[in-house]
Amino acid sequence: MISDMKLGTIISAIALLTALSAPAADSANTLVEKVEDVLIYKDSCFFSSFPSVVKKSDGTIMVAFRRAPDRRIFGEKPGHHIDDNAYFVCVESKDARHWTRPDVFFAHPYGGIQDPCLLALKDNTLLCAGYVWIPVRESGLGHIQTPYISSSGTVLGGGFFVRSVDGGKTWEGPFIPPAQPYEINYSPVGGKLPAYNRGALYECRNGDIAWAVAGSTSENLKRTAVYLMISHDGGKSWEYRSVIASDENVSFNETSMYETPSGALVAFLRTESFGDQACIARSTDGGNTFVWQSMGFQGHPLHAARLADGRVLLTYGYRHHPFGIRARILNPECTDFDTAPEFILRDDGCSGDLGYTWSVPLDDTHVLVVYYINDDESEVRHIDGTIIRIK
Repeated sequence: MISDMKLGTIISAIALLTALSAPAADSANTLVEKVEDVLIYKDSCFFSSFPSVVKKSDGTIMVAFRRAPDRRIFGEKPGHHIDDNAYFVCVESKDARHWTRPDVFFAHPYGGIQDPCLLALKDNTLLCAGYVWIPVRESGLGHIQTPYISSSGTVLGGGFFVRSVDGGKTWEGPFIPPAQPYEINYSPVGGKLPAYNRGALYECRNGDIAWAVAGSTSENLKRTAVYLMISHDGGKSWEYRSVIASDENVSFNETSMYETPSGALVAFLRTESFGDQACIARSTDGGNTFVWQSMGFQGHPLHAARLADGRVLLTYGYRHHPFGIRARILNPECTDFDTAPEFILRDDGCSGDLGYTWSVPLDDTHVLVVYYINDDESEVRHIDGTIIRIK
């Protein structure tokens, strides 16, 4: 157990380390060159956020994101991350600079959905994971088995998948995964809450798909941990494998998975009640056991993309002054996170309501990083990208 005093000392040390390492961005310029920022999607009527990106087999770049009405057009307060009318939208591009008109590719029949997480499989199947918040009237709340998670007049309904075998022209689903075994909360449609999370799934060399899911533990309703789910059949079915990260004092949630050349499974974790520290968990036994630790810097959520030379581009939102988007280049095994210099992609965000990065290589030296951002607090959230050149 980490005592309050020890935790405070750790957080202070992290803050000091961050301040002392500020010039590291200059060092990163020897590794990364920013080419340009690009506007991917913006509409003053909609709050657009939480993107993911893949490159399809024909080279087309697909960006998926969550879109909902900008509630200010109805006289409501701005900035709603849960909305009854949130759905999944995608846009496409051949050059990462010119984008198609938005296409709504999935809306859940029960409520508003969050965080489309795209994965392009080796057989060209596209998977997209998400989760749903279901509006439940007061008269129905008493019929939901307790405990359950509620927010903004909705109840969390858990995760789902949709699938496309024709490059995103048509989608099948939703398909509902099982609950992770430590889950305490219930779904408003009955049964334990299906596994859910926001973060990149990863197709391993052996064909398995690794998915890090968040959820409650059997000890504490307020604390969340992260668990590994595995699919052997392209995401059609899922089984529980292990605990990725759990702690008596720290909560873990939005997590992206990655497999290194040695076969290690690596999880990049968002934390709560831990000074906004970015954490990493590693398994060298096929995902049966993990050991987690802080990476020594702040930022969330994180995404890892393999570069042409085997190095790893790690990107994340920076929700402290100056607000923006940051990156580091790690070695192929992701072991030098504490020394890898930090590169600032954007530092012009108006508030911490930004980030959720996702990256895709464009060629051997260029990468597109997508995210949502707020250039001005009066403006609607929108989807931007930054093209960088890796040296």
